[in-house]
Amino acid sequence: QQGSSSSSSSPQQQRRRASTNNNNNMLLFSTNKKAVFLLGIVCAVLISALVKQNNFIFDVMDANHQYDRNDLYRDAPQPLEEIRKPKKTPVVTTKQNMQDFLEQRQKRRKALLEESSSKTKNKKPKKRHYKPLNIILFYADDWRFDTLGAAGNAVVKTPVLDRMAAEGVRFTENCVTTSICWISRATLYTGMYLARHKFEMLGAGRTVDGQPMGWEPLKNETIYALLKHHAGYHVGHAGKLGLWTDIDNHKNMDYFVDEDTWHYQEINGKLWHITEKNTHDAMNFLRARPRTKPFFLNVGYFATHAVDNNPLQYQPQNTSMSMYANDTIPIPLTADAYGKMPYFFGPFNEGRS
Repeated sequence: QQGSSSSSSSPQQQRRRASTNNNNNMLLFSTNKKAVFLLGIVCAVLISALVKQNNFIFDVMDANHQYDRNDLYRDAPQPLEEIRKPKKTPVVTTKQNMQDFLEQRQKRRKALLEESSSKTKNKKPKKRHYKPLNIILFYADDWRFDTLGAAGNAVVKTPVLDRMAAEGVRFTENCVTTSICWISRATLYTGMYLARHKFEMLGAGRTVDGQPMGWEPLKNETIYALLKHHAGYHVGHAGKLGLWTDIDNHKNMDYFVDEDTWHYQEINGKLWHITEKNTHDAMNFLRARPRTKPFFLNVGYFATHAVDNNPLQYQPQNTSMSMYANDTIPIPLTADAYGKMPYFFGPFNEGRS
């Protein structure tokens, strides 16, 4: 029906529709012209702002000459001192004036950079003053890897050392290359393996052509000597030195007390455990040390070392006895192993000679 009504419209109605379409097209065209005109004005304003912002130089240039693109910019990156100065914009009207202006600006920048560089070069860096550390080294030998409570021992109680392990660093991979007391101590004092310090036998060192060589490393290069004479430390030793030979002890140490080979001993009417004596000597060093120097103290606790055929070697010190009141020390599975050793392991050497 719509198709039939459309086709059956009169010529007058068709003319009216055509006139309405033409008016709509003219209105749309007029609106587009206004939008284009407004867009052009906005673009002109933006271009003008950009030109002012970047300070373009517009000159009368020779038509046959093309300037470098960078020459059109008056403000290149400059040092901070030059930026702060009041700027005087030169009038550039010719090619020669442009080149002179660029050369002068380059010279000023170079002079400022050289001045800044010389100030930095002549300025001395501040010295950092580090306060040397005070060092107390607790050293004990002849114990297994699990002797400490912190290492999982179910019988031995070491609460103070356990606390130190919890609050500090415990080196679980640290070990000796030769597990004999004087060899390990010689390594500690020199920083050398047995192959270098050659201190094979207690008090004698190695033997060459039947002659004991004694202590062969340089005595002025032990840990005691280096800290005292080169680092300015107040140096002390309390407890077991464990070499049975002199390494210039009194020359390289400010304090020296060597205690070795016993567990219980009466001194001046008092029965001492050697751990108590080692601690007492260490405290004497700490009380008497000068407060103007850093200090190094090696406390060589002896108690964990064996004293052959002496039953007192297995007794803890009196102050620790209460911790073991209700404990039963288990007999190790290898208790009979020593009796089955070869004949040359007698009761007086136990593999140490």
